[in-house]
Amino acid sequence: MPITRRQMSAALGMLPLLPVLGACGTERGGTLAIWAMGNEGANLPALLKSLSLPAGIPPIEVQPLPWTAAHEKLLTGFAGGSLPAIGQVGNSWIAEMAAIGAIAPVPASAEALLGDQFAAVVDTNRIAGKAWAVPWYVDTRLQFYRKDLFARAGYAAPPSGWDAWKAALHKVKRQAGSGNYAILYPLNEYEQLTTLALSAGARMLRDNGSRGAFSDPRFKAALGFYKSLFDEGLAPRVSSAQISNIWNEFANGLFSIFLSGPWTIGDLKSRLPADMRARWGTAPNPGPDGIGSAAPGGSSLVVFAGSANGDAAWEVLTRLLTPAAQLEFHKLTDSLPARRSVWRAAGLAADPLVAPFAAQLDRAMALPKVPEWERIVTEMQIVAERMVRGQYGVDAAAKEMDRRADRLLEKRRWMLDKGKAL
Repeated sequence: MPITRRQMSAALGMLPLLPVLGACGTERGGTLAIWAMGNEGANLPALLKSLSLPAGIPPIEVQPLPWTAAHEKLLTGFAGGSLPAIGQVGNSWIAEMAAIGAIAPVPASAEALLGDQFAAVVDTNRIAGKAWAVPWYVDTRLQFYRKDLFARAGYAAPPSGWDAWKAALHKVKRQAGSGNYAILYPLNEYEQLTTLALSAGARMLRDNGSRGAFSDPRFKAALGFYKSLFDEGLAPRVSSAQISNIWNEFANGLFSIFLSGPWTIGDLKSRLPADMRARWGTAPNPGPDGIGSAAPGGSSLVVFAGSANGDAAWEVLTRLLTPAAQLEFHKLTDSLPARRSVWRAAGLAADPLVAPFAAQLDRAMALPKVPEWERIVTEMQIVAERMVRGQYGVDAAAKEMDRRADRLLEKRRWMLDKGKAL
């Protein structure tokens, strides 16, 4: 749904002013500006120094941004005409950035970068058959589990099918002792429910992304299974804010499984006591009849629309995605490379803690690619929490999710009815 810069400026006029983050990011003084977030942004200058860039590339200026302010910074940068040439964008933001006309599509000259990657991650960035971003690093969420407690319950690893998995959770809970649980599914996080839904093959939106599909039998099967984990005492009815220290509680046995991404590997290695290092592992998510799915995550690199240095920007972006640069990027940041060949070169495919992420990414499925999705999924989880606390049954909760999604998608339906471009 194309939106003019004037419309976006008006919509953003009610937002609180951002704190000053440094230079405005506009291309000035013959420089090529890049915005990047978090650990990746902090290490990007060192990575750029390792690249062999051709003559004619303007001097590169990197502006690191905190993740907490990045989304709003991108929107205000678009509204004010101050976006840089290149930016790091979370994969869940691509649809929104494309819809408002902030990013340029991937040109034919860069399409080859998408061939050595995980298909589900590439699909996240492809809208209406057109690629809008190139994955820079990847992640997804899977199970971190207590190997010792599963072994005492008679399992080498969590089973892959829902029924067997739940039976194992009951046995593990007994091993963990009174007052403990089997799994942590914080009620303020939507990733756990969407993972179950994707594993069940649920689509969540229908009619070209214009209406909710939460009453679909596959989503309701996932929703009912999610509810049963709390009803049967396998998961505590708590939010993440009520867990004072997830690492300590995992070590203490309050729960034996939690869902997280590859960044947690380093956290557990550094935060858990030495005697816990061999007592935890990672495993793909369970599904109704075998290994389940998950949403692909990570970040991608984009070239912003209208850049005065567009050709140079695509050249720099291409150099950042070469196997040598990806390998160096992994060494600097520990982020999982986007390119499969670099997984092999870095030895990640043989690492027992990391290899399950590749298996999970091979089974990943993109979430709905509509700009309203983050608001929809937030409403979905609000209803799911109320269901877990007894306000709704499964059918009523699904119906309420559809009602809220349909309300948020009203403008999209109007655009479709009028035959306007999305």
